[in-house]
Amino acid sequence: MPKLKTHKGTAKRIKITGSGKLVRGRAYGNHILAKKSKARKRNMKTAAMIDGKIAKNVKKALGV
Repeated sequence: MPKLKTHKGTAKRIKITGSGKLVRGRAYGNHILAKKSKARKRNMKTAAMIDGKIAKNVKKALGV
């Protein structure tokens, strides 16, 4: 079976930690921020983990 190509759009958005977990940024933090609460905006700065079935699909897209 040939090698799989890395999905570059996914590779730009998701990082792999040293232990092999997947980290992503959160959405909705770029514009129309006036109506969002401080707590909501603060939580958008933090990273989020990807797990479960989606993680398996993402790892396949990354070629891991």
